[in-house]
Amino acid sequence: MTRGWQTLAVAAAGLLLLTASSSAQRSRFRRYELARPNDFDGAFQFCRVFYRTAANGDGGDWQVDFPRADSNLMTRMSELTKTPISRLPDGEPNHVIIRLSQAELFKCPFIMMTEVGNIYLDDQEAKGLHDYLLKGGFLWADDFWGEYAWQVWDSQFRKVLPTGPYPYRDLPMDHPIFNQFFTIPRFPQIPSIGAWRQTGGGTSERGFETRVPHARAVLDDHGRIMVLITHNTDFGDSFEEEATDREYFLRFSVDGYAFGVNALLYALTH
Repeated sequence: MTRGWQTLAVAAAGLLLLTASSSAQRSRFRRYELARPNDFDGAFQFCRVFYRTAANGDGGDWQVDFPRADSNLMTRMSELTKTPISRLPDGEPNHVIIRLSQAELFKCPFIMMTEVGNIYLDDQEAKGLHDYLLKGGFLWADDFWGEYAWQVWDSQFRKVLPTGPYPYRDLPMDHPIFNQFFTIPRFPQIPSIGAWRQTGGGTSERGFETRVPHARAVLDDHGRIMVLITHNTDFGDSFEEEATDREYFLRFSVDGYAFGVNALLYALTH
């Protein structure tokens, strides 16, 4: 067992005792306010992207899994790696909501979007994301299922970066992101907890069409990931629902956090 997995195994045992109380405490909904300049203190923050939905989109919207996924991932990042995280005066994780047209976007080394099969970007937002990525930013787009949702995502993302110099690439399992801290032996398919229960323990939310999860990326000119795309899987729910169901936690949240921590460390060090 690697040192990273030993850490996670010990943490998982502790989390089973702690999540019921700690996650319930963090379930108090933060106000839906956009980030302001004084919200940033130099420590790590989860920056969630606010976006408008497409008229022809598929899925939920920007706030799916908010705020527990944001808070829980920050908390577990600090516990598993000792990375300092930004905190509010009451000690709660200080995660923020950001629009792609805000100047504060450039204070976030890492941003995350959920349900991107339903995203719409106007020209100003597309330019903001374009500039952010080419200046070294890192985007994780998660939780969209099926070919149609991919087409909606692609139609909007290609306003940001053109296909020719910035193609999508499937990440091989020997890519550094799978060994950044934890060794990931396989890329997990994580369903929402609702879909998992409705299917009697299945992992594909849309049957045969979405049976294979994908870890894809857009690379910068130096071959580093600047956009991580997790398709046909839902890491956000593995963070949000860590305390809801013990079996779900053991089957999906442990794997979700292993990859999530790897992704964050990759984003912060590359």
